[in-house]
Amino acid sequence: MDKNGRVVWFNGEFVPESEAKVSIYDSALMFGDMVFEMTRSFNKKQFKLREHLERLYASIKYLRIPVNMPIEEMEKHCYETIEANDPVFEPDDEHRLMIDVSRGILSIYQGVVGIHQGPNIIIADFPLRWTVAGMGKLYDTGINAVITSQRAIPAYLLEPKVKNRSRIHYLMANIEASLFEGENNWALLLDPDGFIAEGTGDNFFIVKDNVIITPEGRNILRGISRAYIFELAKKLNIPCIERNIETYDVITADEAFMTGTPFCILPVSSLNSIPIGVEPMGKITRKLLDLWSEEVGVDIVGQIKKWDAKRETWSLSGPSPYSFKPKKG
Repeated sequence: MDKNGRVVWFNGEFVPESEAKVSIYDSALMFGDMVFEMTRSFNKKQFKLREHLERLYASIKYLRIPVNMPIEEMEKHCYETIEANDPVFEPDDEHRLMIDVSRGILSIYQGVVGIHQGPNIIIADFPLRWTVAGMGKLYDTGINAVITSQRAIPAYLLEPKVKNRSRIHYLMANIEASLFEGENNWALLLDPDGFIAEGTGDNFFIVKDNVIITPEGRNILRGISRAYIFELAKKLNIPCIERNIETYDVITADEAFMTGTPFCILPVSSLNSIPIGVEPMGKITRKLLDLWSEEVGVDIVGQIKKWDAKRETWSLSGPSPYSFKPKKG
């Protein structure tokens, strides 16, 4: 058992987190040949787990990974993993599931002894606070979206609707954005035609004349949180549409925001340091966030800020999915 007590569902059995390892010959390591999903809970209850699994299985089908496990069984193992780990979670923790599926070892390495044959299915569970560390202030300041030279990979080259681990272009965009002057810089990618596409793990929205607008779903990962915005907007009687967005549209928008599973909604207050709207979080963005909190029974902003207040009791070093700026000193 690991010191932290967490376990991972690994190809049919629970193993300590530190022992959950794939082979150096796995196609995930060789080619980034792995699909995945990451979820979150609210008050320890999973949010849209089924929708995440449906997208996972669509990705598995698209990449022709020979997984024979029915989606119902995968869902059951997800809940078993949460149940196994919950006793070692803090009372105010939320469960962040990471579900990875790789094709397994390449055929030329089949003769290596002691390696799992066939696809690897891995379900890990760790505290959500790891992912959202330090984000509390962003609800007050907003994000500075930085358009990077690294563009989104179009669907005719690599289908972005398949959530896969071949993500070096996201990493390069994040590193470039971290070198931009100032703080709170998040990468925003253009598509090959120069329209706004997506962030590096988040979807992008603007609000103009009381209409919510998001890029068309061609060259982006169609996020679960993105889809939920359409649901919330309908309940609020606010039009929400898809269309091409130019950088000019962002700069002249009334407000803008990002969506993603761990943080739900974060306001975007500027583009390349050019202010958007009159305040960091616009009125419609706030309405969406308030309704989301109401629907799930959690003060989303308050929860993240509470975790941030406790950060002095634990350390965070090195780059994160949203921060690559070198440390000073």
